[in-house]
Amino acid sequence: MEPEPTVLDSLRRAVEAMPDDVPLRVHLATLLLRAGQRDEAIRHVGAVLQRDPGNTVALGLLREGPAAAESTDFSAERSVVRPAPASPAEARGEAAGGRSPQYDWSQAEDELRDVLPAMFVGEGDATDAAGLDADDAFDAEHAGLTLADVAGMTEVKQRLEAAFLAPMRNPELRRLYGKSLRGGLLLYGPPGCGKTFIARAVAGELGARFIAVSFADIIDMFVGQSERNIHELFQIARRNAPCVLFLDEVDAIGQKRSQLRHTPMRSAVNQLLLELDDISGNNEGVFLLAATNHPWDVDSALRRPGRFDRTLLVLPPDAAAREGVFRYHLKDRPVAGIDLAKLAKQTDGYSGADIAHICETAAEQALMDSVRRGEPRMIGPGDLEAAIGEVKPSLGAWFDTARNVALFANEGGTYDDLAAYLRKRRLL
Repeated sequence: MEPEPTVLDSLRRAVEAMPDDVPLRVHLATLLLRAGQRDEAIRHVGAVLQRDPGNTVALGLLREGPAAAESTDFSAERSVVRPAPASPAEARGEAAGGRSPQYDWSQAEDELRDVLPAMFVGEGDATDAAGLDADDAFDAEHAGLTLADVAGMTEVKQRLEAAFLAPMRNPELRRLYGKSLRGGLLLYGPPGCGKTFIARAVAGELGARFIAVSFADIIDMFVGQSERNIHELFQIARRNAPCVLFLDEVDAIGQKRSQLRHTPMRSAVNQLLLELDDISGNNEGVFLLAATNHPWDVDSALRRPGRFDRTLLVLPPDAAAREGVFRYHLKDRPVAGIDLAKLAKQTDGYSGADIAHICETAAEQALMDSVRRGEPRMIGPGDLEAAIGEVKPSLGAWFDTARNVALFANEGGTYDDLAAYLRKRRLL
């Protein structure tokens, strides 16, 4: 018997008032399915799965439809799906005519199309570009996150606060203590450990726009064009102040000029030095960050006071950060029974990029298994543990080079923090 329309209306109003109440949404979706209002029910199931990707009741409603709705018991606060009993043929894995049942993938795709969030860059809402020059060669965007979104890495956050953020947030105290904002901050460390993510979070902390560029964005094959690109980049940053200008792979852009004799790249480095001096002397509201995996290859002129004179070592993620990386890469995937703390313990020494690859590998295994079985299944602990066994840490080669630098090229104590980490890990 279908529920009275007034009951559904009351539940709709309750869901509007409490949109994050998952059991309430599941109950409404179940009643809507019983009433034959499938489209609205699927929208509510989608909202449930966005908040709780592993919700078994919602997944059951997607798979079984009205049959699951009829067999759902909402006693107490938790909902349990009791699937409709299978026929003898279904129990043997047979369909009418003796053939194996074929899962309707097209129907599943249609049902999930509005359930899952956008999976690719550009599918979501367009970024607000008000006030930006449409002809700018480099985009000044809103960062969209803060340091609170960076899991773990407490020491890095404290160094950022002391060296960079606190003086910028407190101009009166900065003037009182004569703290200069000249120069920029160089983030260095092994690849795939979140240097770009941290730079974007710094921009969010400052409420500033964010411009990120790399070697390929600036260097041009035609003589003089690289210098013009660098000048235009800094001009755009000044127009969009306050702005964080982030130079990724700065060792490629600002290589040692002693290694660039008689090449166009030498002029590009000179232009970069000129723009940095202009930033430190005459412009306000443009904050400089750079990242490199090989700080020992950066031209020494870029490291002198007034340029990138402060350095911050960004190391492989600690346990809390590894949990955060796993959570981020699994949150939009169907998972069940995942112990993040256990996964973090098993991946000590892995980079954030390594962990992302583990999650991708586990999802691939579950997908292929679903294809073989003819129905989708959840990603479980076994998939992730198998992926950890398959994906090995990628940072060994970088630490081999870093050890030689810490031992034989640590002039003036530049890499004392790196040497301390290597000793702590018994790599030195």
